[in-house]
Amino acid sequence: MVLAVLVIWQLGWLDVLTFGHLKQQQSDLMAMRDAQPVMLSIVYLLIYVGVTALSLPGAAIMTLAGGAVFGLGWGLLLVSFASTLGATLAMLVSRFFLRDWVKQRFSHTMKKLDAGIEREGAFYLFALRLVPAFPFFVINLAMGLTRMKVWTFWWVSQVGMLLGTAVYVNAGTQLAQLQSPGDILSVHLLGAFALLGVFPLLARKALDIHKSRQALRQWKKPGRFDTNLVVIGAGSGGLVSAYIAAAVKARVILVEKHQMGGDCLNTGCVPSKALIRTARLAHEMRRADRYGLKSQQPDVNFAAVMDRVHSVIAEIEPHDSVERFTSLGVDVRQGSARILSPWEVEITLQNGDVQRVTTRSIILATGAEPMLPELPGLDQVEYLTSDNLWQLRELPERLLVLGGGPIGCELAQAFQRLGSQVIQVERGARLMAREDQDASEMVMRHFRQEGIDLRLQHQALSFEVAAEEYYLVARNAVGEEVRIAFDRVLIAVGRKPRLAGYGLEELGLLPAQTTKLDTNAYLQTLYPNILACGDLIGPYQFTHAASHQAWHATVNALFGDFKRFAVDYRFLPWATFTDPEVARVGLNEQEAQEQGIAYEVTTYGLDDLDRAIADGQAYGFVKVLTPPGKDKILGVTLVGPHAGDLIAEFVLAMKHGMGMNQLLGTIHIYPTLTEANKFAAGNWKKAHAPQKVLNWLRKFHQWRLGR
Repeated sequence: MVLAVLVIWQLGWLDVLTFGHLKQQQSDLMAMRDAQPVMLSIVYLLIYVGVTALSLPGAAIMTLAGGAVFGLGWGLLLVSFASTLGATLAMLVSRFFLRDWVKQRFSHTMKKLDAGIEREGAFYLFALRLVPAFPFFVINLAMGLTRMKVWTFWWVSQVGMLLGTAVYVNAGTQLAQLQSPGDILSVHLLGAFALLGVFPLLARKALDIHKSRQALRQWKKPGRFDTNLVVIGAGSGGLVSAYIAAAVKARVILVEKHQMGGDCLNTGCVPSKALIRTARLAHEMRRADRYGLKSQQPDVNFAAVMDRVHSVIAEIEPHDSVERFTSLGVDVRQGSARILSPWEVEITLQNGDVQRVTTRSIILATGAEPMLPELPGLDQVEYLTSDNLWQLRELPERLLVLGGGPIGCELAQAFQRLGSQVIQVERGARLMAREDQDASEMVMRHFRQEGIDLRLQHQALSFEVAAEEYYLVARNAVGEEVRIAFDRVLIAVGRKPRLAGYGLEELGLLPAQTTKLDTNAYLQTLYPNILACGDLIGPYQFTHAASHQAWHATVNALFGDFKRFAVDYRFLPWATFTDPEVARVGLNEQEAQEQGIAYEVTTYGLDDLDRAIADGQAYGFVKVLTPPGKDKILGVTLVGPHAGDLIAEFVLAMKHGMGMNQLLGTIHIYPTLTEANKFAAGNWKKAHAPQKVLNWLRKFHQWRLGR
């Protein structure tokens, strides 16, 4: 294709496709049309197809020529079919020559693009065809990189380009009065193009209305409603949703069948961090000699440790209590909820009373629960999960932790520090597989130093009970079966959304694989007035992610008929609270490589930081990804003490478009751990110092010395 374009350019054929040449040849072309209309039509069509297929400049002149020579009716017919055929050929050329190369380099991005094209590709192509600001040849080449069907591309292009084509063909019929291509864009024509630009938005709105009516037509909508919003689930997502709705004076009912505060307060973030704090103190007691104090083995009263954990929960509990949210204007009802229709919810209270309420919108925030592997013998070993762990009163002598994700890692280290012998089994080659290898390796190194028995690349097969001993049977990296003895086992292989019991089956909302509830970018389900947030939908099972989603879900539920907000995860941070902590925002290296994104890496080691040395915690690093030669922050991985706190500065910088230069110019208190962020920016600056300018400055200073 490139060779053909070069030949055409060298032969000067592109000079023919100019406005001036068209005006000069108009009379001759019209004479040829009168003499041989069929032959000229065929030649014109073939040339137009060739110009478009090869993405040559001049398609607009060819369109004008169609109107000038053949008139509006026949010219529009020729141009419409020629442009569509040429565009389709250009799309196929792009697919044949470029798609494999692009897919290989940008595989992750292409997967997302293909998924979007599969859902609504026809609409997006139609919208692009209606707006002349987008060069059609670019659209042709871009669509060739996707998985859009050829037939879909053909008919959408045929329809979508028709209006713009008609405008140009009609202008061609007035060629004698035009002095330049710019004359086509009269005030009236600009107004017409403006309407064309607005049309996709109107079409999208009409499409949304049509989809809504199609989904809701089988249900009878009430004439009046009891409330504006029903929120099901009082975890972090549900509480934020109810709070926001009440703050904007909407009537909101919050339904919770178990404990206010959800998993975060009762079985997740709060109790685990309380346990980690006690475990860290026990670890520091063993290492007190490093600070000039006498080391001693802590006498761990595990029941008292658990009592402290529950006292922390009790102290925080009022923040999420029924009384507090009632005082904020939320109608809290303790019981179970079942959705009967998109506008009706049945609430069974704890005393057995059944209520039915009608509502304009519903938000599902039912959370997730521990996932259990389908392993033979699991039901014989009285397993622990992050849900029931907090009722444990005796410290296990040998604790087997199955899983190497954040929950498994945090609890494995905590129990090892409290005195258990922890055996952590992970089927992958390393812990915390979503993090970069250098981050997980540092965590694993600390785990091994503290005595955790890491069994990596071990695939769990079954559980056995023999001679009053519990065993996990696993296959190791070389294919051998091994038996690992333990006293208690903690299952930490992930979490699955709570989907059953809410009427989702009857409404057709359950996904085929039941892995998560499907929502769009606005957190709407199949029914636009039923939204969801939190662990129920993913993709990030964090308390702050649920809160972030809850804002979008609530605003879209209450005001979505007027303005909707798509949820944005670009600057969502997270942390794993091991020692060292691992925190991240944006891209890490392995994600950048998977997506084919070019980047530079700047690092700063915390072993060089004054405050870290003074605290006896001189380990870890700051790693920043930036585009080559630019100071824009693509992502940050922080490993070390208080990494979860230190990442906040980078989140703020990325959110507001600040780069490494601005971070370097920010004053940081000495001596603090936050200086690590500034020193990382300093390392970036050193690597990008203007060497030519510095050489001239050296010569300048030598001259000033008289040398």
